[in-house]
This record gives sequence, C-alpha cells and structure tokens, in this order.
Amino acid sequence: MVVPRLVIAAPSSGSGKTTVATGLMAALRARGLRVSPHKVGPDYIDPGYHALATGRPGRNLDPWLTGEDRVAPLLLHGARDADIAVVEGVMGLYDGAGSGDFASTAHVARLIGAPVVLVVDAARQGRSVAALVQGFASFDTRVRLAGVILNRVGSPRHEEICRAALDESGISVLGVIPRVDGVATPSRHLGLIPAAERSGDAVAAVERMGALVAGSCDLEGLVALARSAPPLPARPWTPALSPATTGPLSGGRPVVAVAGGAAFTFGYAEQVELLAAAGAEVATFDPLGDECLPENAGAVVIGGGFPEMYAAELSANEPLRRRVAAFDGPIVAECAGLLYLARELDGHPMCGRLDITATMTGRLTLGYRDAVATATSVLTREGERYRGHEFHRTATDPGHATPPLFRWRGAADGFAEPLLAASYLHLHWAGSPELAERLIAAIG
Repeated sequence: MVVPRLVIAAPSSGSGKTTVATGLMAALRARGLRVSPHKVGPDYIDPGYHALATGRPGRNLDPWLTGEDRVAPLLLHGARDADIAVVEGVMGLYDGAGSGDFASTAHVARLIGAPVVLVVDAARQGRSVAALVQGFASFDTRVRLAGVILNRVGSPRHEEICRAALDESGISVLGVIPRVDGVATPSRHLGLIPAAERSGDAVAAVERMGALVAGSCDLEGLVALARSAPPLPARPWTPALSPATTGPLSGGRPVVAVAGGAAFTFGYAEQVELLAAAGAEVATFDPLGDECLPENAGAVVIGGGFPEMYAAELSANEPLRRRVAAFDGPIVAECAGLLYLARELDGHPMCGRLDITATMTGRLTLGYRDAVATATSVLTREGERYRGHEFHRTATDPGHATPPLFRWRGAADGFAEPLLAASYLHLHWAGSPELAERLIAAIG
C-alpha cells in the first residue's frame, strides 16, 4: 500500500518534537488533509494531543509491545482513508529498549520505510548544528534522515548561521521555529498533563502549535517528503484475527464497561476494536461522576491514568465504588485500575475489591518488561510470556499476591483470580489479541 508518511524525531528528549509533530498534524488538517497520527513507543499522553489535532484516534507503534511484524500493519490500519501519516518519535532517534536500538524511533522508521525529519534545539549553538545533524544522518545509513526543523532559533542572524552550515551538509531545512512563549504544554510527575484533563485548554494549545508550525515550516516540502516514501509490503492489521471473532455470540452482544473520563485516560485504541470484533458492545463510564456501571455490564475494564490526582473525587462517588466492589463478572485493571480496586489510595477509600492499600511515592517506576504469567487469571494462562511496560510513582501494600500475576527478572507484580487480572503492567492487546476473546468468553 502507498501511504505518504514521515517520522518526526529528535536528538534527545526535550528538543520540541511533540510540539512540532502535533503542530504539523494540526496544520496539515487545517489545509484539508486527512492526517493519521502515530506515536513511537508506549506513551499514552502524546496520542491524546494527536487525536485533538487530527480528529482521529492517536495510535502507538511499538515493536516491543506488539512485535516487529505488526508495526507496519498497525500503521496501515490507522491510516485507512488518510492522506498522510505523521509519526512522532520517542526520546532520541536511536534510543531503544536497553543498549540497542530495538523499539527506537530509528527502528520504527526502518520498519515502516519512512523518511525522518530531525527536530533540533538550536538554542546555544550555531554552526555545530550541522555537525550534530551529520552525525545522526551517518550513524545508521538504513535510516533516511531527509530534513531538519530548527527549533528555538533566537534571531535572524542565528538562523542564517545555522542554515549556512546545514547547506554545506546537503540536508534540507524544512522549518525554522523561533523561541516563543505560551506554546508549551504543562507537565507534572509523569509528563504532560493529558489532553482529556485540560479540555478547552488542550484544544487551544493544539491550535497554537498548529499556527506556530504553519507559520514556521515548509508544509509543502514536508508533504512532498512524505509522498516520497515507498509502498509498504504489508497488509493493514485487522482486529478480526481468528474465526472465534467473526461468528455471532449466543445470547447477543455482551456489554464490556470501559472506564474513561479525566482519571482514566490511558488506553490503546486497538483494545476497544478487538473487544468489538470479539462480539462485545463497548460502553464507557466515568468513575468520577457516574454512579452506576453501564446497563447490563458483563465485564469491566479499568485502564491507566491518574487516579492519584482525583483520589478525593473518586472516593466521593461511593455508589459506584460499592457497585464495582460487588461486581461479580470479569474485571481487568491496569495500573490506575489497580489503584481504584484497592481498599484505599493515599488515605481515600476506593472500591476495596482488593485488600491492598496504595500510596504515592517519590520513586518513578518506568520501563519495558518481559514478563511471565505465574498465575492463571481471566486473561492469562500460567507460563505464558507477555511484553508490557510500567509507568507510575505509586506502590501497593502488599505489592502482589502469592502467587503474583506476573514475574520478570526477579520482580513480582499483580493479582490473579479466575475472574480478575490486576497489575501495574500495561499491555498492548494488538500484541496479544487472544486477550479480548478470553475476556468475552469469561462473561457468564
């Protein structure tokens, strides 16, 4: 398939690639293009801003979570009927899982055959910009570094110096963004504040990003670069991956209640698509305000987010807490969901479905995990391997059940019951599509 596409990367985190990628998506949409937004890595937050910029679900491309062979199909799935796909990278261009570049932006760019545009923070350097860019361009010649966007340029003279040096390198300058105030998105303990929590402020921030990129970058040149990407020898991913997902279920479509709202913003779009393909009707609910689960809910899925920021409000919704505690169907909880099922979070009563307490800590737990299921649960079977990631600053007491749901490198995590799976581990269900079928099959 032919999908115009490009990757927005950077030498390091903090260079401005989220602003540029999100702004480019918004600017291209304002020009009338249908833009498919993507993010390298497991991050949930940036795709929320991408969705605001494009009007389409933000999607992740992560070889660690889904396997290398699914990366190009997932891109094509997200880019159905799109005019262009814009992929925001993660960290520095060549930074991957561990000491190699597996799951790095460069790795994903190779897997999808996309040209790379490097966003370089030009503050505090001049001619050296060219040396930096040439180093990145020659480090791995399998990666096509085709252009540069200079960010935080201080003056016309500063721009002139940087452009002259890059002209000698033969790498095109596709944008020069001046130092500006009022465009950055506010952050807190786990990064940017999710778009769903900022509502109108997030919309305004995306509009500012779009205007900044439209006024500072060569949109025609960027689109032409995206159109130079070769055809992809892959087929679009589909959530209907087995015969079990295609036939009608006896007794009609079961309802799977999926938590949403400001406290539970982390989730991959493919999870809902897999549940629907497995025969479920997916209904969202907001634990901050809804006092009941969706009508006829047969299973509950509570994903990630920031319940620690809303502990008092979640606790105040006692009717829903009681209903979740008494729910006798399958429950799947990841990270924030685990905290919500606890007896209390930072002293605030939660659902009490699990006899644990949860607290904020000063320690960031972050990283990919190669985990083995050490207990059978509603989702897992003992001995199966799963690749996931952790991202939190909280801890539970006790830290896990005996046996735990997962183990990796001597660590243990999670709680398993025949109708429950709860842990800190985030899974991308496109990497384990059988999870949706198992959840649906567990509904009585």
